[in-house]
Amino acid sequence: MRFCWTTISVKDMDASISFYQDLIGLKLNRRVKVNDVIELAFLGEDETQVELKCDVHSRQINHSNDISLGFIVNSIDQFAEFLDSKGISVQSGPFQPDPSIKFIYIQDPDGLKIQLVENVDQGL
Repeated sequence: MRFCWTTISVKDMDASISFYQDLIGLKLNRRVKVNDVIELAFLGEDETQVELKCDVHSRQINHSNDISLGFIVNSIDQFAEFLDSKGISVQSGPFQPDPSIKFIYIQDPDGLKIQLVENVDQGL
């Protein structure tokens, strides 16, 4: 068995695609209108992808505070500068629980926690 994708409900498909594509760096693979109500987009180049699902009838998106998506960055400090230039606030961190890893949290346009991870030893 292989993990294939994580589905995230979003309110604004264009804003979410822009966040995951332009800020996180995921490639948009396909965008599909399922019907008049639901649209899907799949982002990511490798085996595991992020699926965005926009339902025009969904007025409220509820993401648990206990879930986050993690993405590797080369440098937390450089990425924090990039975030600042885009007007994106770091929600918490940086944290460095041991010498080999450092991370921060931001939020996507619908409030889902995104963990940006720098592996100091480059073993991830």
